Amino acid sequence: MNSVNNVSVEISVVLGRTTLPIHQLLRMGRGAVIELGTRQDDEIWILANNVPIARGTIIVKGERMAVSITSVISSTDSVAHG
Repeated sequence: MNSVNNVSVEISVVLGRTTLPIHQLLRMGRGAVIELGTRQDDEIWILANNVPIARGTIIVKGERMAVSITSVISSTDSVAHG
């Protein structure tokens, strides 16, 4: 078995960011909606183990959401941004 098959990588997609007071966050219940400052056509960050590796856009089809990778970040770029 190839040892690469045993490597775990956590992939995260940063759809947007917002700031809110902790008391407001604590009052939120299940199903609460947090508005982000990102529109559907804005670029988003794709992270591997919390390191930026690519940029992408959000694609929405019906009730499904996907990410389309638009550019891959070189290792020198990720060090500068991360």
